[in-house]
Amino acid sequence: MATTDELSRSDLKRYLEERALTLRRHCLEMIGRARSGHPGGSLSAADIVAVLYFHHMHQSHKNPRDPDRDRFVLSKGHAAPVLYAALAENGYIPLRDLQGLRQLDSKLEGHPDMNKVPGVDITSGSLGQGLSAANGMALAGRIDGRDYRVYVLIGDGESQEGMIWEAAMFGAHHKLDRVTAIVDYNNLQIDGHVSDIIEVQPLKDKWRAFGWHVLEVDGHDVIAIEDALKEADMMHGKPTVILARTVKCKGVSFMENKADWHGKAPNDDELRRALEELSCVPEVGA
Repeated sequence: MATTDELSRSDLKRYLEERALTLRRHCLEMIGRARSGHPGGSLSAADIVAVLYFHHMHQSHKNPRDPDRDRFVLSKGHAAPVLYAALAENGYIPLRDLQGLRQLDSKLEGHPDMNKVPGVDITSGSLGQGLSAANGMALAGRIDGRDYRVYVLIGDGESQEGMIWEAAMFGAHHKLDRVTAIVDYNNLQIDGHVSDIIEVQPLKDKWRAFGWHVLEVDGHDVIAIEDALKEADMMHGKPTVILARTVKCKGVSFMENKADWHGKAPNDDELRRALEELSCVPEVGA
């Protein structure tokens, strides 16, 4: 975790936006090199992951299995590139390892494996399971008398899975107030708009009815994300879900809001254009 607690809000905003841009560049470079991967959900979640890994969570690459560390569960495991990028930038793995995404003999598989990658708290990829894993971690912490927090990133398309709602009931019933779920709500999944495939709205009302404290934020406003995480940390007696409105492939104009880019790698020309856009953003933090 970066030592960012003493930064002013404006400086913190600039710092975290720059970190998110770095994550986006890494994601595109990894996926482009591999000719395979999921840019859409990786880019949409970059601001959320940047706030967690560069400011909010309490953990360190010096002791990735510290029993008192905060945990992160990437329930939408296909967005592994953004998690790998955050881990590399925080020293858990060498930056050069990012070049091996989805390559034979590389530990950076298409979905994260906790037995291969330091800093990955749970193996994920089968959609719908992450919230249950997060609940188990939080319940174990309570039993063990530890005060770590558990953050879980869920996709909006993933929210069509029934297991999400079973886990939501469980978390509320057991008052797992050390769980914070974040829904990356970009309204696109591999087959099209979430609202056309299986409508998940009204998400706010549903989560509230299931007994959760519900917050809504702009998922690309790093300060709003941090403020929501702080509020979640102060909630007692019930878990919190943050509904983060995001844009699929955020940051690359010709890829934004297009379902085709859910799981398609850019070719060399597209990668060059995308990286040029992400390298020419003069108003970051302004």
